Amino acid sequence: MNVFKEFFELPAEDKVSVYSNNLKRPCRLYTSSSNYDHENVHLWRDNLRHPCHPLEDCIKIWPQKPTRYREIVATYSIEAKKLGLRILELLSEGLGLGSGFFGDKLSESSLLSVNHYPPCPDPSLTLGVSRHCDPNLLTILHQGDEYGLQGFKDGEWIGVEPLHNAFVVNIGHQLQIISNNKLKSAEHRAVTNSRVARTTAAFFINPSDDCVIEPDKSLIDTNESPAYRPFQFKEFLLNYSSLMGNPEKCLEPFELHA
Repeated sequence: MNVFKEFFELPAEDKVSVYSNNLKRPCRLYTSSSNYDHENVHLWRDNLRHPCHPLEDCIKIWPQKPTRYREIVATYSIEAKKLGLRILELLSEGLGLGSGFFGDKLSESSLLSVNHYPPCPDPSLTLGVSRHCDPNLLTILHQGDEYGLQGFKDGEWIGVEPLHNAFVVNIGHQLQIISNNKLKSAEHRAVTNSRVARTTAAFFINPSDDCVIEPDKSLIDTNESPAYRPFQFKEFLLNYSSLMGNPEKCLEPFELHA
């Protein structure tokens, strides 16, 4: 977390090489969202994101400053992936899917997304991150030591207490689909504050782009139908991006109606 904070504290000239609004650039720093020119409200954040798999290739495009960034973040990404796979194995056991179900292509890819929220003069005017559910399989989030993360439950936004050296684990859309709605992706957002800067790190575990996602047949009860059609993960991501993560609409093109 310190090296992430060090990155955002660098002079602008040391960060300009990774700053980009090009959605196809794998490692990039940008302000607000990836749709800055067309969004209704600008978000109060800077975001650094880059892939972490395959590590030996990805590390070459990561920021070169701070000088220890690549070494520390590589170690972190390895350990975060191990933790994520352990959690997925336990979820698989709980769902009755058996050992290794979420291995291989279902959890092949990984992405790091680091948000930096400077103090906001008027937090009532904007958000840090808009309401959304994560499009991936599983998210491991370190939210720092300051309040900001909120989850939506029973019609209200509830603050998620930041626990020192603890992770928040989010179920993503792909787990909801595979479980045929037995698991639910968590709708959440980030608010700002006027006092202190806040830095968070989200590690996303994703299927490979060509991985076919669909409800597992063993999780469809005899009196049920599949709630979703089969699709490739890259199709879901394209749709999610075009809708800017709208939690009401991003599942609709994949839903089956009896």
